[in-house]
Formats: sequence, C-alpha cells, structure tokens
Amino acid sequence: MFSSFRSRSRVSKTVKPIKRSVGERSKLKTQQKLDSSMAGSSMISPIITLVVGPDLRLFAAYEHALLKSPYFAKRIQDQFYESSSKRLKLPDMLPEVFACVLEYLYTDDYFPRLCKGNRYHSWELEDAQDMHNSGGRGRVPSTIYHPGVDGNYLLTDTVVYCAAEKLGLEELKRLALIKQGLRLCALDDVLIRSARYAYANTPDTDRRLRPLFIEMIIQDRKRFIRSPTMQMEMRLGGSKFFFDLFVAMCRHVDEFVDRTNKSSPRTI
Repeated sequence: MFSSFRSRSRVSKTVKPIKRSVGERSKLKTQQKLDSSMAGSSMISPIITLVVGPDLRLFAAYEHALLKSPYFAKRIQDQFYESSSKRLKLPDMLPEVFACVLEYLYTDDYFPRLCKGNRYHSWELEDAQDMHNSGGRGRVPSTIYHPGVDGNYLLTDTVVYCAAEKLGLEELKRLALIKQGLRLCALDDVLIRSARYAYANTPDTDRRLRPLFIEMIIQDRKRFIRSPTMQMEMRLGGSKFFFDLFVAMCRHVDEFVDRTNKSSPRTI
C-alpha cells in the first residue's frame, strides 16, 4: 500500500555508503569493540572508581577490565576484601597515561593505534597512512607534559611503557616500544630526559626500553657528540670525564666501521 506513493525516481536511487578515512574506521571499530565489551559485562562486573594524578581526576572502569593487570588484581583483592567502597587511588600516574592504559585494557591498543604497513611485516600509526608522500610520521604529538620532571616534556610512549611495567602489562610494553620507534623525536633534551626517566622507572633487568635508548644514541652518535645537552648530562653524572669517554667511544666505533668497510670485499 505505502509503495504506491513512492515515485520512480526515489525507488531507482541507491544509497551510497559513507566513505570514511582509515583513522575514522579504526576509531569506529575501537568504539564498537569498547561498547560491546562494556555491554557484555555490565550486568556481572562492578564498576570501580579510580582517582588519578595529583589533580584527583576521576575515571570509572569495569572490574573485569582492571583484573587483566596483576597490579590492579592484587590491589582489588587486598583493598576490597572487607570493603564495599570500590575506589582506587593512583596519585603518581598521569591521567593522560592512565587513559592510554584504560583504552588498552578494553581494546588491546591505545591511540594512535598500530596498523599494518604496506611493506611486509611492517607497522605504522593509524594517522600516518595518508602521509607517505610527505614523509610524515603522524600528526599525534610524540611528547607528553609531565609536571614531576625537570623540563616537563617526555616521550609519551616511554611513560606508557613505564606505567605498563608497574601494572604488569607485558603486551602494553611491547606496543609502547613499537610506537616509540615509529614516532620521531628531534629534540636532544627530550630524548635524554626520557632515557633518564626510563632508567628511574624500570628495573635493572629491563632488556627492552633501556637498550633502545642506548641504541638510538649510538646510531645517532655524530649528533650527540655535538650536543650541549648530552655534554651537560654527562657532567651532571659525575664529571666531564664521562662525556669525553662517550666521545672517544663514538670515534672508536667510527674508526672500526671504516676499517671493516675497507677490508670487506665488494660484491657486484
């Protein structure tokens, strides 16, 4: 009956799907996954309030999500065993970093998300996929403001890695490490300050983040030999001897590489 009032032009038209960018599709999938996770567990998992940072920022999360972290699991077991007030305090964690942790607990990633690159077994950040022609590495800032350190700015993924270390989230550590390698840091002071932060917030047994900073400095040694920030850092570590030792080491590596290249037979 109702079809008799439709015009031919309306019947013949087809509805075109809305085109979305790669980033928009990724964010939509993330939100759908988050919504389905929350909907499936809202009836069985209590909500826990988290008070984060010195400004007491409030977050809410389902208990089942927090239990993925051994740190949270222990605190929930110890604190809520005889208490009905489900509230956790995290005064030493930045709210922006905890937001990344919380997103990971629900979706197994955090913004900007990792995407498969065009090359085999390569990765890139979701907002960098449309920037190949310009040589960009994404529009998401690689640094985060940290009021508790001198100079204030640190590499975001370094701080996320250290938070994951505290919370016992090994996969989040892996993600943060990959993302740090994908985000360019052009400032000597930020990189060195982040290295110092990493050493202060990871155990001596760390074999991921600490070696990454050493490798970054060695690979870019010509830049850091001329860096006033690096020289000042070495002096603060004890005396100018440490900086001179660093320069000598870098020059020795250069000489070794040159000798190796000259002695190696060339192949056509």
